[in-house]
Amino acid sequence: MRKILMGILFFGTLGLNAQYGSLNEILNRLEERKGINQHLENENIDNKKFVFIKDAEDHTERDFIVIKGNQATYVEVFDDKATGESSSNVFTGDIVRRKNIVSLRADKLENKKVPMPVTKTLLLTKQKDILYLIDVNTKDRWIDEASYSKTK
Repeated sequence: MRKILMGILFFGTLGLNAQYGSLNEILNRLEERKGINQHLENENIDNKKFVFIKDAEDHTERDFIVIKGNQATYVEVFDDKATGESSSNVFTGDIVRRKNIVSLRADKLENKKVPMPVTKTLLLTKQKDILYLIDVNTKDRWIDEASYSKTK
């Protein structure tokens, strides 16, 4: 009885191990398609400018992130559709990069400290030779301006 139970357990674990291997392979392929499991540690984002454009009914918002070394500039530009006027906010701060994750903390508004800094956690992805930063909280996509300019 004991030998039969041990035999069932042994062959059962072999079957599970084989299933785990195929499931793990399928999950890796799905993650690569989504851009999660990309290896972009060596991708240089120094001196890059990323752009995000959001169109609302009454205004258009254009946001820029300019990265220079471990320093970053975050610019918000609001264009009012009714009056045609533009207003902007220029934040400066620093970034920290860990593999594909870029954390932005902009704690100065036009060189004055702000009590609540602007923070963004972004995932660096690359699809068809175009760099993107995806905001992990809002799913907004920031495209590399050089890549955007090439496609036009």
